[in-house]
Amino acid sequence: MTQNIALIGAGYWGKNHLKNLHRLNILHSVLELTDEIVRERRKEFPGVTFLTGDAHILANPDIQGVVIAASAARHFELTKKYLLAGKDVLVEKPLALTTAEGQELVDIAREQNRILMVGHILQYHAAVIKLKELIDAGELGVIRYIYSNRLNIGKLRTEENVLWSFAPHDISLICMLMNGEEPDRVDAHGGAYVKPGIYDTTLTTLEFKNGVKGHVFVSWLHPFKEQKLVVVGSEKMAVFDDVSDKKLSIYPHKINLEGDIPVAMKAESYPVEFEMKEPLREELLHFLHCIDTRETPKTDGVEGLNVLKILERAEIQLNNKR
Repeated sequence: MTQNIALIGAGYWGKNHLKNLHRLNILHSVLELTDEIVRERRKEFPGVTFLTGDAHILANPDIQGVVIAASAARHFELTKKYLLAGKDVLVEKPLALTTAEGQELVDIAREQNRILMVGHILQYHAAVIKLKELIDAGELGVIRYIYSNRLNIGKLRTEENVLWSFAPHDISLICMLMNGEEPDRVDAHGGAYVKPGIYDTTLTTLEFKNGVKGHVFVSWLHPFKEQKLVVVGSEKMAVFDDVSDKKLSIYPHKINLEGDIPVAMKAESYPVEFEMKEPLREELLHFLHCIDTRETPKTDGVEGLNVLKILERAEIQLNNKR
């Protein structure tokens, strides 16, 4: 198994990568430029090598891959640099901030024969994997509608709006449940209430060629945390609730016609059993597997680029409504 991975960024989300890479015993070194963050991380990980420059990582042939958990604005620059240096790359979402940049990264990875993987972590969540199995087995019937809420009184950002910060997870997830299909139509509405031009809440609607519709509601101005995805089928409904102890539940409600009048026949929900695993660990293990086998990652650069295209289409709709 691959033994040497460098981590770029050990801040808000990077600290979780640090913890998992350290536990997997594959962490070579960490590049972090903020002194305060380095001091904090060294308390918990005293044996880890922290760097303030990347020359050693770029030139070291023993480092097979890098995990990039820096700010979104730096994803393109850093990913390009490490791909050209011959490293396999797992970059946090979004892949880049424009589709042109995303396409360039996909092209470079292909030309350099490098692994390029995007951190769309929900695709590695055991409940989501189980949900996809149920859909593929026809357990829910014909899929009619999919929607997600990702809401919190959250960490507000100034370099990216809530659409780019929160929605990539759910757009990636919905497209995966739709077998990789991209939506025919994308629309979006939103509001910027804290800082002009930076949307704090957005509602993005998706319409697919097979008739399935959905929406993604994201906000960091919400009184409580909610991370929920609902799949409505012709036979049953499924709920993935990532902040609940019951991560995946089935609602076998029925709609009966009494004459010409539809009547909802409610039924008790029940939890779905599956083996719970830590999603970030599973994501990293998949990255390592792809480095070793040269297989294409589940969330590769092309998948990340498709999500970027949808985000840009939604952003255009938002800007048109200003």
